Amino acid sequence: MKKLLVLCLSLALVFCFVCAQAEDDLLSRIRERGYIVVATEGTWAPWTYHDESGELTGLDIEIARLIAEGLGVEARFEEPVWDAILPGVDSGRYDIACNGVGYTEKRAESYYFSTPYVYTQKVLVVSKDNEDIKTVEDLKGKTTANSSSSTYAALAEAYGATVEPVDTLGETVTLLRQGRVDATINARVSIEDYLRQQPDAPIKIVQVLPGDPVAYPFSMSEKVNAASLVEAVNEILEQARQDGRLAAISVKYFGVDLTVPE
Repeated sequence: MKKLLVLCLSLALVFCFVCAQAEDDLLSRIRERGYIVVATEGTWAPWTYHDESGELTGLDIEIARLIAEGLGVEARFEEPVWDAILPGVDSGRYDIACNGVGYTEKRAESYYFSTPYVYTQKVLVVSKDNEDIKTVEDLKGKTTANSSSSTYAALAEAYGATVEPVDTLGETVTLLRQGRVDATINARVSIEDYLRQQPDAPIKIVQVLPGDPVAYPFSMSEKVNAASLVEAVNEILEQARQDGRLAAISVKYFGVDLTVPE
């Protein structure tokens, strides 16, 4: 009888421990508090930006709200500069980053990623009067404007360019127009959106490059415990893919469905 009592107590302790662990995961904490904290720049159209009325909008904003709805919570947006987004996710300050983050094998060593939700291309951009740079091979010894920890900056540096760090696409184009940098590598959809808004801008696309799958990063920290949130977000994205909502959002902001690989 004594052995049976000890066994029951042991099983009860294990059960309590498992329940405590489950209740302490990020998904449970988000549902308990009623909101998910979303990191986004708010300065990179058409991904994340403020419209003429000042309202935060864009493809990533709409999908973030779709994810929050699927979780049964509110989306609360924080707008740090790009270089603070991934460290903030890593530390648990932000639950998710919705900011057109390209999936790379190197990043996947440090972050969990959702399934990709769009597939984009990169472009090499120079001023209209620049005839020296035709491809990325011409970047050696040149200067580009890019967010310092972006995949675009890494690519420019891989081809021998020096990167002038910037926080926004607007800063990037200003440096190009002023001749303070020679080029930039950026998302094709962002540059094409800028040129639609500013058709007289003295810049041009000289090369289209393969892009990275774009997905949502989450902290790998055991303290944050985000694995169940990643699974839930993947289920929401898959449902939105199946019912056409993802494609509709892509067409709304990009003018084309980029939710499937080319």
